[in-house]
Amino acid sequence: MNNSEAIIKPSYDAKLTNQDLAPLKKQTWGAYNIFAFWMSDVHSVGGYVMAGSLFALGLNSWQVLLSLLIGIAIVQFFTNLIAKSSQQTGTPYPVICRATFGVLGANIPAVIRGLIAVAWYGIQTYLASSAFLLVILKFFPEWSVYADVSNYGFLGLSFLGWIGFMLLWLLQAIVFWSGMDSIRKFIDWAGPAVYVVMFAMAVWLIWKAGWQNIDLNLSGVQYDGFAVVPVMIGAIALVVSYFSGPMLNFGDFARYGKSFNAIKMGNFLGLPINFLGFSLLTVVCIAATLPVYGKLITDPVEMVGKLDNTFVVILGSLTLMIATIGINIVANFVSPAFDFSNVSPSKISWRMGGMIAAVGSIFITPWNLFNNPQVIHYTIDILGAFIGPLFGVLLADFYLVKKQKIVVDDLYTLDPKGLYWYKNGYNRSAFYALIPASLIPVLCVLLPQLSALANFTWFIGMGLGFVIYRFLNQPLTHAKSVMTKAKVQ
Repeated sequence: MNNSEAIIKPSYDAKLTNQDLAPLKKQTWGAYNIFAFWMSDVHSVGGYVMAGSLFALGLNSWQVLLSLLIGIAIVQFFTNLIAKSSQQTGTPYPVICRATFGVLGANIPAVIRGLIAVAWYGIQTYLASSAFLLVILKFFPEWSVYADVSNYGFLGLSFLGWIGFMLLWLLQAIVFWSGMDSIRKFIDWAGPAVYVVMFAMAVWLIWKAGWQNIDLNLSGVQYDGFAVVPVMIGAIALVVSYFSGPMLNFGDFARYGKSFNAIKMGNFLGLPINFLGFSLLTVVCIAATLPVYGKLITDPVEMVGKLDNTFVVILGSLTLMIATIGINIVANFVSPAFDFSNVSPSKISWRMGGMIAAVGSIFITPWNLFNNPQVIHYTIDILGAFIGPLFGVLLADFYLVKKQKIVVDDLYTLDPKGLYWYKNGYNRSAFYALIPASLIPVLCVLLPQLSALANFTWFIGMGLGFVIYRFLNQPLTHAKSVMTKAKVQ
């Protein structure tokens, strides 16, 4: 973390402040840095597997492509909304939560987001380690016996799998520990690098299959007329839920933006434009595997492993590893670093917060959360059920109640006269909105009677949180308080 850019005023309470959580003195990220952030976020084994898993819903290629593009357009819209408060104040997600949940109550949404990041961090590390195993077995095929979980396994992962997982875990920790500026430099080239490999793989697969032999109607299910529409809507919802984590804590990165216009341009380039290219390559590559290998392959690691050139396999695998490290650091390391540091700023630094998440990711056995399309969708639905309500409450508070006005200094004080102290430091109405808004979408996932709504947990939770919070809070009250305070000062 570059501590020289933080502003810590004497009036800031030590229990709410450290160099990492304080507002920035200088915001330097331009549109390209945000664009590169999204490239690192999108171009990963997890993103590819998520896109490929949509075929399991019975959709054909153009339907998958359309679902991906509509989903990412929705992500762009909401990301711009959530970004404004952090870019405006120069503060990260857990600090901006203090305006809504109270200076102490913000620890709850921060910990929720941090724990979700722990789950995703483990999942992405596991997926990246699959590429590492591919390289090892290419050089040492006799070691394949140690990759057999039935003979050499522990907690559902093979002996060789554990080595790969822990090695990737360590490499990511090293990059993270070097600080935020090094992370920015890493993601500036990690995202574009995977494009080169994906494009080369697409060209090779098309050449091998012959364009005339690539059939984009891959689905074994035939829907009559508009019967496919509900399935596509479910796929769109899955895309939004997949990106719901980075959306929620996008303020951790938007705070570095030199202007809100730069943030919006970076989001435009990094989401619909970038995702169009990624989606096209993904769909074409998956479709081409059928004539080339005789079966549909949605896992990029397996796809790379089937190439008949050792050098290309190694290069492709390493690139997939680098790309996945990129998304893991930006989406699932930086977030809990801020979130856990917010719990006790004087004792938990940004680096320590990130390492807490990294250690926790080992114990959730993430390979069991992302091992087939059904489990992938179930995992995404559950996580979306907790993220959506937070999103809704934050948007309702910032745009409808506070009218986009935040007093930054009051985010860092325990003085009961501060605007964000509320009663005992907790804004009860925020939690009154959060509880039912989380419980209902979780039930949609767990109860068979509500299974038709399972893919929409983020939308349900977000909508409920937004509406309930707005109902419990009257607008303009905060805006008047801000203006009154400004006149006094």
